[in-house]
Amino acid sequence: MALLGERAKSRTGSVTSSLVRPTGKPGKAPGLLLAALGVALAWGVHLLLPGVPMLTAAVVLGIVAAHLPGRARTFVRGTGKPGLTFAGKRLMRVGIVLLGLKLSLDDVLGLGWASVAMVLCVVAVTFFGTWWLGRRMGLPGDQPLLIATGYSICGASAIGAVSEVSESDERDTATSVALVTLCGTLAIAVLPLLQHPLGLTDAEFGRWVGASVHDVGQVVATAQTAGAGALGDAVLVKLMRVALLAPLVAAVALSVRARSRHTAAVGTAGATGDAPARAAKRPPLVPLFVAGFLAMVALRTTGLLPDGAIDAAQTAQELLLAAALFGLGSAVDLPSLTRTGGRVAALGLCSWGVIAGISYVGVVLTY
Repeated sequence: MALLGERAKSRTGSVTSSLVRPTGKPGKAPGLLLAALGVALAWGVHLLLPGVPMLTAAVVLGIVAAHLPGRARTFVRGTGKPGLTFAGKRLMRVGIVLLGLKLSLDDVLGLGWASVAMVLCVVAVTFFGTWWLGRRMGLPGDQPLLIATGYSICGASAIGAVSEVSESDERDTATSVALVTLCGTLAIAVLPLLQHPLGLTDAEFGRWVGASVHDVGQVVATAQTAGAGALGDAVLVKLMRVALLAPLVAAVALSVRARSRHTAAVGTAGATGDAPARAAKRPPLVPLFVAGFLAMVALRTTGLLPDGAIDAAQTAQELLLAAALFGLGSAVDLPSLTRTGGRVAALGLCSWGVIAGISYVGVVLTY
């Protein structure tokens, strides 16, 4: 009987082991299901409050989920973490590829070279100014780089793209996403109040919003207050900033490769262990998802895609980015932000002021 009991336990154990991952870690399914629920809730929030973009709601809901009490918090930070991390990285890449279908080179060139030069100036000043100030303020890790990227290009999507090639810490990425989302959300309420005091026409206001607000959804929510004409100009100027995502990611990849070569040289000169092996692992100059983004821009420029396909791709892109941002939001740990929270907030406000001021001057001079 004892032998039969041991055999039964052995069979039970083998069945149980087949249902559990060999490493003993949870799979991705629970986290992905939670991300899907977060997307559904974010969509519901957007329907109830049209002024709140779905992507913004997704980030906020992710942060809320990570700070629920009891077993819910344990699930988000334990069982659900692999799937949420997968959403924050892999689904973000697919969403960025589809983002390219929003951009046509013909539309960008139709705004004129003066507007193109204005956008280049705004992005360059905001990026390098924020990066320099963040380093001077002593922010840890890649936070200066990621915050500069989010403010100058396209918010959370740009942060996700750059964090992939820079191999940034998940906490740095989550903190940067939370900050840029907060300021972009504030812009929805603040910028429309400034249109008339600043003496901007509807068209000028649209271009100012497109040049200064971070996320595409936040641009739409802000510019639509001034009418369809302002909204059209805002989206075109914003998509010009989005087009700069590819060269920025390539530049970051070049920088990482240069650091890898330096590390490899130091490792072969005197270091031991696996440092040379780690240094040999360098990111590609143009990551696959960035190449996909450029391919989608080229495809949209050809005019071969029917409107139905473009609309379907846009819906898929928003859903994927919402799931990714929910995953990134779930990685935010508010108590840990108390160590650098004041400095992070100060950098965000300074960067917001810089991009709003520079873009205002640029719009007034070029329109």
